[in-house]
Order: sequence, then C-alpha cells, then structure tokens
Amino acid sequence: MCVRRILLPLGGASHAQSALHVGGVIARMFDAHLAVLHVGTDMQEVGPLVGEGMSGVMVQDMISTALKESSERLHEVRGLFDAFTRRENIPVVAVDSPLSPGNMHALSASFIAHSGHTRSVVSFQARLSDIVVLRQPNPEGDVSSSETLHAILFESGRGVIIAPPVAPPTIGKRICIGWNGTSEAASAIHHALPLLRRAEAVCILYSPAYQRPGPEARPVRSFLSLHGIEANIHEFGSDTRPVGEEMLAAAHDFNADMLVMGAYSHSRLRQMILGGVTRHMLENSDIVVLMSR
Repeated sequence: MCVRRILLPLGGASHAQSALHVGGVIARMFDAHLAVLHVGTDMQEVGPLVGEGMSGVMVQDMISTALKESSERLHEVRGLFDAFTRRENIPVVAVDSPLSPGNMHALSASFIAHSGHTRSVVSFQARLSDIVVLRQPNPEGDVSSSETLHAILFESGRGVIIAPPVAPPTIGKRICIGWNGTSEAASAIHHALPLLRRAEAVCILYSPAYQRPGPEARPVRSFLSLHGIEANIHEFGSDTRPVGEEMLAAAHDFNADMLVMGAYSHSRLRQMILGGVTRHMLENSDIVVLMSR
C-alpha cells in the first residue's frame, strides 16, 4: 500500500497554513500528488434560501452577495495555494493533464476549483484519493469544515488526517494508535500503514474503559509485526478523567506527533450530545490525528 494522491479540501483561510503544511509534508514523504480542492457556492444551494414574499430585487441581491463572497474565498484560497507551492518548491500540474509515465512518482500539486454541493463534491473526490488532509474543525461554530469532515468519514471510505491549528514541527515520526477493538480502529490502522512503516517509534494505547468487543492490544502488535512494524503497548486510564483526555495525555507522554484512531464507534448523535473520544480529539488535539470509520 502506497500513498499516491492526497486530497486537501480547503474552504477558506482559517487554519489553512497548517493544513497545507501537513499535506505538503506527507506528499513529500511519498513523492505523491497533493490535490487542493475548493468548492464554491452553487446556484442550486443558494436557491432554497430564497423565501416566499421576497421581491425580485431582494432575491437578486442575495444571489449576488453569495456569489461575490464565494469568488473572494476562491481568490483567497488560490493565493494561499500559489504562495505555498512556490515556497515549498512543489511543481504545479494541470488537473486534466495526466502525468507522464516518467513522472508518476514525482512530487506535484494541483488546484481544483469546483462548484456544487460541498458534501457530495468532497466525498466523491475523496473516494479516488488514498488519504485526505483536513484542517481541524472550529469548535466555536465552523459548521462547513465539520460537515466536510463528516462527509469524508461517513461517505468516502477514506482515512482523514486532521491538521491542528498550529503547524506541527514533525509529522509521523512517533505515532500512537488509540486501539479499542472496533472495525473503525482497524480501518484507521489500515489507512495509516504507509505512515506506520516509516515511523521511528509506534505505541499502541490501550484502556479497559475504551475497549469494545473485539481484539485487544496484543493481537494488534502481532499484526503490525507482520508488516515490519515494531510497536509497544501502553495501558492508560484513570477514574478521574475522561478517556479522550487520558488518551491525549498518553500520546503527549510518548512525545507522539500523530495519533491514529477510529472515529465514532459510538453514534455521532450520542457524541454530539454527551461527548466522546472522537469529539474530544476534534476539539482539543494539538497533534495530527488520523481518523477513519
């Protein structure tokens, strides 16, 4: 398994520098292609916002404002992409031009501007990518970035690497695996295998309070060894702090720069209402997190 295409959806400037940095580092690791995707406003999305009783002038003003703001966001994101690829010396290729056979394993990037329903466009693009890099959702109300994350997790079958707000100094050198025996955790390991093989140290984090029906930590270590990956097991947990908080603290104790874990082994609705490990990581992690379902 190798990483050839990395998708990076970017709707605006918030946390964009960190996401671009993470995407660029991973692309350089594998001499991969980084596809930065911006989804602009579509008229079919604006239309339903128009209510009954609104005059033609009001409708036109609403549409004009939405399209202007969409154009400004596109211009801003494209500027960030251009500055990033110049600074990092990453060749930019045309989206509709296949790479020549001699350059199939060369570092490159492209910018895709698309209009349409954001959730559909992102999930469709993600299905033909090896992995997706995304900025951390803003817990204070960045609904669009959260919906993009959930579209990838629930509708693409891909793993998603979530970049923290501040670009990390290293990525993938010391990796922790948050293991709980679920199919989601197993999927995360599968998507992380290329990174785990390159890591200098790997640690499986295990807690009886986090474990669900399924294999425990020792079989995971045996599975990883078949792939040439040596891992330690660390049991964490206490009766005083939530599992998510304890897991992140254990990752910090290991000096991890990446955490691999399954997402929403409890239902998304339950996590939204009551909290959970996934929600805690999405709102609080200051290291890169690879999640999968």
